[in-house]
Amino acid sequence: MLITTNAIVLSKLRFRDNDLIIKCYTQEKGVVSFLLRGVLKGKKGSSKIAYFQLLSQLQLVLTYKSGRSLQSIKETKLNYLYSSLHTNVLKSSIVMFLSEVLSNTLQEEEQNETLYSYLEHTLLWLDAQSEFANFHLLFLLKLTKYLGFYPDTSNIDAAYFNLYEGKFEMKSSNKYTISGENLILLKQLLGTTFDALPSIKINAKQRQSFLSMILLYFELHLGSFKTPKSLQVFNQVFS
Repeated sequence: MLITTNAIVLSKLRFRDNDLIIKCYTQEKGVVSFLLRGVLKGKKGSSKIAYFQLLSQLQLVLTYKSGRSLQSIKETKLNYLYSSLHTNVLKSSIVMFLSEVLSNTLQEEEQNETLYSYLEHTLLWLDAQSEFANFHLLFLLKLTKYLGFYPDTSNIDAAYFNLYEGKFEMKSSNKYTISGENLILLKQLLGTTFDALPSIKINAKQRQSFLSMILLYFELHLGSFKTPKSLQVFNQVFS
């Protein structure tokens, strides 16, 4: 059947000589993968590839067949033309890193309107900003709300946070309990919005430490999660 849906590009993979496999998070069907035949051949194909940059926001008309692992796209158009997300070096590094995280964490073929809206609006926010060094930290933290393991803030004044349990505690109970700078920053980020994010000032070392912590948090709560391959390059860019 034909379905028209908004979609965000999560990954692209070369297949055979001239084909691409594109994975998208769609508004109507959740995660869907597509086979684009012949797009790496000739100028006509290269114009199609331009649509499928990582985290691009598209409108797709697709021929959807339930149970098929690779669907086919009938029509593609841009929903938004980013002004800086793919041209600013720092922002494109964030895009590469977050697309890998999202491709890793979003697996299921099911509709989730609130998650789609979150991705759509936060990417547009990032595209419009000139101060965004901590964007990925708040993005990942708030993403846990849609993935089902957002920190329990009912005891937020406690001196420790248990990554394994996802809650604040009065004492250290296991090796996954954090305190110190990471705890302070966690509490700050839990109490802020994207618009207020520039007011949180941390250095590169603190940023990397907190990122390592939140990726461990993902790993503890998502059995299939793997540390992104782009992490090392990403940290170098933001050091």
